Parts: sequence; C-alpha cells; structure tokens
Amino acid sequence: MTELRQVFQVPIKLLLKVVKVPRSTYYYARSHRQREKLDDSPIIQAIDEIRQEDSKYTKKYGYRRLTKALQEHGFTVNHKRVLRLMHEHDWLCLAYNRQKRKYNSYKGSVGKIAPNRLNRRFKTDRPYQKLVTDVSEFRYGGMSQSERVYLEPVIDLFSGEVLAFNISDHPTVEFALKPLREALEGLPKLGYRTTVHTDQGFQYQHKFWRETLKEHRVFQSMSRKATCLDNAAVESFFHIMKVEVMDEHFENKEDLTQAMTDWINFYNKRRIKTKLDGKSPEKYRELAIQKAA
Repeated sequence: MTELRQVFQVPIKLLLKVVKVPRSTYYYARSHRQREKLDDSPIIQAIDEIRQEDSKYTKKYGYRRLTKALQEHGFTVNHKRVLRLMHEHDWLCLAYNRQKRKYNSYKGSVGKIAPNRLNRRFKTDRPYQKLVTDVSEFRYGGMSQSERVYLEPVIDLFSGEVLAFNISDHPTVEFALKPLREALEGLPKLGYRTTVHTDQGFQYQHKFWRETLKEHRVFQSMSRKATCLDNAAVESFFHIMKVEVMDEHFENKEDLTQAMTDWINFYNKRRIKTKLDGKSPEKYRELAIQKAA
C-alpha cells in the first residue's frame, strides 16, 4: 500500500477506498509489521536483570512497576510492550489476589475516641504532614495462637516511607508507643503540624498515646468504628508486605522477624513505586526535599 501511494502520489485514504480495505485494518497491519521489526532482546535482558536484583521481591513486580524500572535504566518503552514480553516469558505475578486475615485490636471504648481528621484524604504534597499506623500479626511455626509476632509501622503518606516500626510478641500500649516516639522525635522542624491517624484499637485510645501526641503538638485522628477503608493506606501496606514476605513458611520467630526487617529496609530504599515516578519512598522524599530547598 505504501508503494502504491508513492507511485500514484495519492492520499492513502483514497487508495484504501479504491481497494476496499478498512482504514483500521490497514493501520493495524502496519503497526504489527513495525512491532515485528523491533528488537526486544535488550529489554528482555534488562527485565531479567531487574528481576534478579533483590529477586525474592522483584520477581513479584507487575508490568507497570517494571516499565518504570526500565525507564529508570534508560529504556524508552511503554507498559503495553512490557506486558506483552511478560506474557511471552510467563513473568506475570498472580500473588496479589490472595487475602489474609486481619488482626483486630478493637476492644470497645476503653479510652477517648478522636475525630476522623484525615477522612480518607490520604494524599499530601508535604513530607511528614500525614502519618498513619496500625498493628498486624504475622505467624510462624505451626501457625498457632502462640506462634505469632506483631508489627506496627509508622508510615508517611507523602512517600509511603516507613519512618519507624516495632516487632513484638505482644501488641501492648508500650509496643505501640515505641515506633511512634521514634518517628516523632526524628521529624525535622516543620512549618505545619503533623497528624497521626489510626483505627480505634485500644492502644490508640490509651492516655499515654494521647499524651505523647500532645507532647509533640501532633493532631490525633481516628477511623470510624469497624471502617477499615478509613485507614486504607496502611491496610494496603500490610497486604503488599504479606504477599512479598509470607510466600514462604518460617519455622521460628527469629527467621520471620529478620525477613520482616529485611523487607522493610528493601521497601524503603529500593522498592520502586509507580505513583512515586519509579522512585523508592526514601529516594522520593530526598528528591522532594532537595527540590524545595
């Protein structure tokens, strides 16, 4: 068709009308031929190399995250091409369909219930303005009630970075306070006040929790009762972590605790996020602060 157009010097629209070929058919065939000429081998090799870096976790990357990783490595490639290559090489991960049982720390009104200041407004363009936290359980050994540990991370919604965390056998008030104090004491001087959002777990209703927030001039915010979507950001974090960490069985507490610690370090420093323009949480925060300086 291109040759005929060059010979007769007529618009392609007229030629298609004469030979009775739909325009959509012509353009589809042309794009398909162009795609066949592309050399996918450098991209395939790069995907394979990315999947070998921190392979326990990066093999679970989806096509969008891999597209961002490739672009960070200097490739000009769109997500459709990456998705096609992942299909062809059986690299697609289906692990994120699994659901895990959620730990529930609610024990009724055992303290003071704070208003829901966050009100599902999880986005912010300011570091350390909105922090969220919650408690989740992870099991090992025979998966019994006595074979579990609890995790509480304090997460900055600006970048998703875990500012502090604690792992313990028991989800006590002191267990919850440790990462809160660590996170708040590590905050730089800000021109605005920070809000810490939680569910209505007994730890967060306790007077020691409220006093710690007041001491640091931090607003307290709480989800409504039995409304997990009010703290969806931290629920999403727990889901991702359990998919990427708990895909293997841990025989003892020490191995599980080490795997959890290693993953949080990977998540902060090297796990890229598409909504952070292909940056890790820590890198995104550092670049934002440099830009604002």
